[in-house]
Amino acid sequence: MRELPSEKLDPRIKNVWRINDAIWIIITFLCCFVPFAIAAAAEPDEGWIPIVLLAEAVVFGALLVLFVVILPPIRHMRWRYQLNGDFLDIAKGIIWRKRYIIPFIRVQNTDTRQGPVLRMFGLSSVTVATAAGEHEIPGIRTEQAEQLRDRAAEFARIAREDV
Repeated sequence: MRELPSEKLDPRIKNVWRINDAIWIIITFLCCFVPFAIAAAAEPDEGWIPIVLLAEAVVFGALLVLFVVILPPIRHMRWRYQLNGDFLDIAKGIIWRKRYIIPFIRVQNTDTRQGPVLRMFGLSSVTVATAAGEHEIPGIRTEQAEQLRDRAAEFARIAREDV
């Protein structure tokens, strides 16, 4: 079996994941909780509505603990990548581990992306596109991400010239 890639993501990506996951969990919770809270206010005699509200609150708390406290360090530990002259190697996953070997001969486009939360932490994502889809390396310092993008594009150009 091939050795795992050597490069790790910037540790600040854990906070980005925490913020993004917390936002989605809160939005989902509110979409589920508010209609039942309105129903409870409109029909106070219905005994099953408070049970549903309590169950939603328990699930909300459990999801927050799981996605904000437990998963980010494990996810960071499992995420690795490595760029060499012939291919990009990406390894990720906690339960379902995935390993991608992307030969540069197949690369069509490389770019960097930066949303508001990534920008707040000075991070970017590098995306490598092939005909089969896109592969993203999240959470790299912006300067390093631009260098990685440029190196990947150069390796792809060289690989196409060699054919």
